[in-house]
Amino acid sequence: MADTTAADDVPPRHGTREAVLFGGVYGAVLASSLVAALSTYGHSSRASRRYDALWLLVTALASALAHGYAHFVAERRPSRRWDALRTMGEEWPLVAAVLPTVFVLAGAGWGWWRPDGVEFPAFVLNISMLFCLGLVSARWSRRSWPKALLTGLLDALLGVIVVVANAVIK
Repeated sequence: MADTTAADDVPPRHGTREAVLFGGVYGAVLASSLVAALSTYGHSSRASRRYDALWLLVTALASALAHGYAHFVAERRPSRRWDALRTMGEEWPLVAAVLPTVFVLAGAGWGWWRPDGVEFPAFVLNISMLFCLGLVSARWSRRSWPKALLTGLLDALLGVIVVVANAVIK
């Protein structure tokens, strides 16, 4: 029989860097995709932008909870009372990554800037975030600057794909 230790009873934790990268990329792509989907029908009033901001936030929270719960269930290990909540709470980077886009949409809804055409600054913001996440994660992994820049560009390409798909679908 195999010996079990107390360390075996503790579910594996993801590193903060890994969680920030995964959640950041997922959140930025999610934000871009939702902005594209919500702006498809040409609704660009202040009220619709507040609605868009709220839906983006709700979707990010639901996605984070679902992803965290899926991790918890997939671990298939003995767990303690609060492990499920802890695992779901570790998905905070996903929610944090959509907050700048929520702010852009909400700001348009509150009249801080024009509500029409706000999806383009949101796309630029998310593509920039994807580039930075790729660059920073590559440097954390001790990759050279040329490789880190390429990684950032490839991450940014995910956002560009969403923008192109949005343009083609419209």
